[in-house]
Amino acid sequence: MNTAVKLSSYAMGLILIFGAAAGAGRVIGPDQQPEAAPAHGEAHAPAGEADAGHAETEHLPGGLQIAQDGYRLSPVTTRLSTGAAQRFAFQVMGADGKPVVEYTENHDKDLHLILVRRDMSGYQHVHPTLGNDGTWSIPLSVDTPGQYRVLADFQPSAASEALTLGFDVPAPGDYQPVALPEPALTAEVDGYRVTLDGDLQTGALGFTVSRDGKPVTDLEPYLGALGHLVVLREGDLAYLHVHPAREDALAFQAEVPSPGVYRLYLDFQHGGKVRTAEFTATTAGVTQPPAPTDHDADGHSHD
Repeated sequence: MNTAVKLSSYAMGLILIFGAAAGAGRVIGPDQQPEAAPAHGEAHAPAGEADAGHAETEHLPGGLQIAQDGYRLSPVTTRLSTGAAQRFAFQVMGADGKPVVEYTENHDKDLHLILVRRDMSGYQHVHPTLGNDGTWSIPLSVDTPGQYRVLADFQPSAASEALTLGFDVPAPGDYQPVALPEPALTAEVDGYRVTLDGDLQTGALGFTVSRDGKPVTDLEPYLGALGHLVVLREGDLAYLHVHPAREDALAFQAEVPSPGVYRLYLDFQHGGKVRTAEFTATTAGVTQPPAPTDHDADGHSHD
C-alpha cells in the first residue's frame, strides 16, 4: 500500500472514532457539573416546606410552619368528622420534648384554634381545653369533606412572644372545592350588615355593624375587644398578625406581608351570640375587582 493510501485510511479511521464518541456523548449526556455548595448560612430547605431554622434569617408570616423557636405542634387526631362532633386533640411540644402546660394569656385565652378548609371555606374559631398532660382537646366537626388547615395561636409562658403554628388534617369524603367569593365591602350574617372600610395595602381595617338599617352601637366585648379579626392569605393560608387599633371601635391594624388576595373573618358579639362576617379583599399589585354590588359576601354565626 502506498503512502497516500495509508494516510487516507488513517484519516478515515480517526473520523469514525470521533464520530462514535460524539454519538455516545449525545446518548449518555454531557458531564454533570456538581451544583455549587450554598454559602455558609444559605442552606436550602426542602421545596414546599417552611423550615424553622430558616425562619431565623427570613421572617415568615404565621401559620406556615409546624415548628418554630423550639416549639412544635404534635397532632393526636388525624382526621376530622363530617357528622357528629368528635374529640379533636393535639399537643404543643417544647424544646425538651415534653408537652407545654403553661401559657401566657392573649385575647382572654391561652390558645386560639382556627380551622379552615384549603379553599378558605368552613372557617371556625374555637377554644379547646388544656388537659393536665398538656393535651388540648375539643369536640369538633366540619360541614364538608376536604383538606383543612389547623392554626394554633398561643404563647408559652417561657416564650417572649406569641406563635402561630399549623398543620393539615383531612375530612374524608367527596371533596367539592368552592370558588372564593369576589371582593366586596359588605357582608350579611343573621340579619346584620357589616361594612368594611379600610385598606389592605396599609393594613388599616375598620368595620361598622348595622341591623334593619340602623347602626349597632352596643356590641359586646369579645376576646378582650369589640371584635376579633383573622386574616388569611389565599394560596398558602398565611396567618397575618392583627391587633386592635382602638378600644371603642371595630378597628384593626394588620401586617400584610405581600400583595395578593386575602380572606377576612371578623368575629363580633351582640345579644350574647358571636357571629362571623367574611370578606374577600385585595392589595396593590392585584387587579382590583369591579365595585361591589348588592350581592354580598356570606357570614355565619357561632352556636
